[in-house]
Amino acid sequence: MTAAEQNLTIDLDLAELRAVTAFSVACAEPALAIFERECPEDPRPRAVLDEAHRFAAGGKRTKALRVTSLDAHRAARAARESGREAAFEAARAAGHAGASAYLHPLAKATQVLHILGAAANAARAFELEAGDDPAVGAGYVEKFAGLAGPVVVDVLKRYPDAPGGGRRAGELLRTLDASLRSRSVL
Repeated sequence: MTAAEQNLTIDLDLAELRAVTAFSVACAEPALAIFERECPEDPRPRAVLDEAHRFAAGGKRTKALRVTSLDAHRAARAARESGREAAFEAARAAGHAGASAYLHPLAKATQVLHILGAAANAARAFELEAGDDPAVGAGYVEKFAGLAGPVVVDVLKRYPDAPGGGRRAGELLRTLDASLRSRSVL
């Protein structure tokens, strides 16, 4: 990518950001049960999903949304440090759901994480919960692809393809990215 391409901006409006956030919350929310079962004393991932719900339903992008998103990522690190990998992925999914409200209008592949990160981490959480079964992760990617409406797909297609890396969650993200990009937008 040239320097000029790296500075390109994407047109985004508030309704589109709300749609992306609603999609991210819908993907992250089912995995929250994994986190809460493994870390019942930690309310941080639930708090960010509550804030993201408010934004998606028409609320403002508040400082609380940004703070709770960062807190959910801190909860993820704490879960990983205690050896709870499925809880780690579930908390990251929640953190990404909150961060999706802050999708930047820069034409960079890394921004795809704001759109699809919650889905990829949630799929990985379910995969780990099922004994690291890749078929489970693939099934959730397919399920989450079905949740992505035309607005989410249209926004995604404005950005470059998902970046490399990210281990297994990154693979799931790229699989979802390719699946959604293959759709025609109405």
